[in-house]
Amino acid sequence: MVIHRLKKDIAGALGHGRPLPAGAETPVFCRARDYLADTVIGLHHHPDRHQLVYAETGVLVVHAGSGRWVVPSTRAIWMPVGMGHRVDCIGRVRMRSLYVLPDAMPHAPVEASTVSITPLLAALIHAAVEVPHPYDEHSRDGRLMRLILDELQALPILPLHLPEPADPRLRRIARQLERRPDDPSTLQDWAARLQVDVKTVQRLCQRELGMTFGQWRQQARLLRALEQLAQGRKVIDVALALGYDSPSAFASMFKKRFGLSPSRFFN
Repeated sequence: MVIHRLKKDIAGALGHGRPLPAGAETPVFCRARDYLADTVIGLHHHPDRHQLVYAETGVLVVHAGSGRWVVPSTRAIWMPVGMGHRVDCIGRVRMRSLYVLPDAMPHAPVEASTVSITPLLAALIHAAVEVPHPYDEHSRDGRLMRLILDELQALPILPLHLPEPADPRLRRIARQLERRPDDPSTLQDWAARLQVDVKTVQRLCQRELGMTFGQWRQQARLLRALEQLAQGRKVIDVALALGYDSPSAFASMFKKRFGLSPSRFFN
């Protein structure tokens, strides 16, 4: 298996968007690739298949449509057919991708989403890497791939998405949150800088993001925390770097949002 040592757009080198290999008529097949830290898979799309991108190890940050998704290790992102996306690798990544014909999953999600991978599905994906293409759909390999399709029908969706605004005023805030997630500026502070009233910013947040300013900033901080924790940084260092008063305050907010403490999330 080739490890790609690139820190630039490598979509063309990997053949993203090109015709799929032999066996493309099968309902689902799997590809495996390993990447070094800071690899960027440039903007591309898959015109004929849905894609499930599974981070067996490492963290992926996926930019698609009007948002950004963080995909920690042992989680995955569902990418609907035809949706353009870019992938940033945070740390060394073992990526396993499933490509699914739309007819094989008529009720598949129509939006991108980060999902939880069950231990059974993880084991099936691990086995699917070794399945040759094309495969006999009536063989053991075919039964294994059908079981994967069954498991894909009910993947739990995780709240690991940060919406990205189109309005230039909110985009200014978004750029600052990207640079300085610990920025303590209040809604009132931003309204003054943008020379609008507070209610205007509130309406923009609800209209473009579907959440309040405070919720948006909190989500930006927590997703950045996931990236940093996955790279092995200590909880106390992450908490203070993101503007929390204490590690306990950070851990409490993390568990409230994701249902697990920071330490348990990665175990």
